[in-house]
Amino acid sequence: MKKRIFITIICVGFSIILASWGWRGHEIISNNISLSFFDQMAQFSSWPSYLADHASDADDRKATDPTEAPKHYIDIDNYNEFLTNHRIPQTLDSVIAIHGSSFVYNEGILPWATLATYDSLKNAFIRSDLNKAMFHAADLGHYVADGHMPLHITKNYDGQYSGNDGIHSRYESTMISGYYSQIIYTGDTVKIIPDVNQYVFDYIYNNNKYVDSVMLADNYAYGQSSNYYSTTYKAALWSKTKNFTILMFKNGSHALAELIYNAWVEAGSPDISTLGIADHNQGRDGLQTSPNPFGVSTKISFTLKERSEDVNLSVYDSYGRQVSVLFEGGSEAGTHDIMWIPGHIADGIYYLVLKNGSQDEFQKMVFIE
Repeated sequence: MKKRIFITIICVGFSIILASWGWRGHEIISNNISLSFFDQMAQFSSWPSYLADHASDADDRKATDPTEAPKHYIDIDNYNEFLTNHRIPQTLDSVIAIHGSSFVYNEGILPWATLATYDSLKNAFIRSDLNKAMFHAADLGHYVADGHMPLHITKNYDGQYSGNDGIHSRYESTMISGYYSQIIYTGDTVKIIPDVNQYVFDYIYNNNKYVDSVMLADNYAYGQSSNYYSTTYKAALWSKTKNFTILMFKNGSHALAELIYNAWVEAGSPDISTLGIADHNQGRDGLQTSPNPFGVSTKISFTLKERSEDVNLSVYDSYGRQVSVLFEGGSEAGTHDIMWIPGHIADGIYYLVLKNGSQDEFQKMVFIE
């Protein structure tokens, strides 16, 4: 329970702790996705400023949404599989089957929250829902940035196991606030991602290796000055960490650009201009959930372009078993909202399926009790 207790404390009074790169760092990572844009991504030119403005929205939700905090970290080195093979089971269902939901959620679900948000972004593109696409892209940017901050992917997140207590905020916020103007880099070529699950886990595995480097840098800086707020300490910490810190900022921005591009391509590369959105919405039903992942409840919205006498909205588990029928029968055209309170179901992945005549749509959901 140590992480949950810690998070409760920071939500009340010290929100800067465990906020990944701090608001400034998140802003930089989201804004700099444009460095990797190419001609085909020109229609996304207005996105970086929006994503930067909303880069910390996910952090803000921690204060009101008890299911939000575990999405921002994973204590991956508490998994024996990681210690022996440098990898863990990479689907939420498989890791829960091995370790149990209490262990998994207590250790954090960052990679699976990232993947769920990616799916939500892709589905928003499929619906040509620009507002929701940008909302999910902003959250995706936050989770991707968390995955490129080594102290969000280790049990030693605040140096409590190595004598570096308090390093989390000193590194991610105090240091970055003083040296963010030196975080300068260029973009990189954006490519199609053949396996999004592996892509996300690969950068988490890779960035975990910098945990020890941060602790060693803190030891060095403390040797230069025991005053953590002194210019000498901060300069020494930056001198020892700047090379890999700038690299992680660059990789985080590039990964976000690549994931957004990939989601757009997988959705059929829809035109996201205003006219294109209207055209793509012609004759298309819509399905979305918020929040996702969720805990006690989630609001489900489905949109019908015309009246239908044969609508079925149901929830299925990962084995294809029907869990709940949320709506069945005739419905008028328009958007309809349903608040789903699942009750006693197991943590994990569920599928919301909307059937309207011969047309089926689905949305992946992650339930966290």
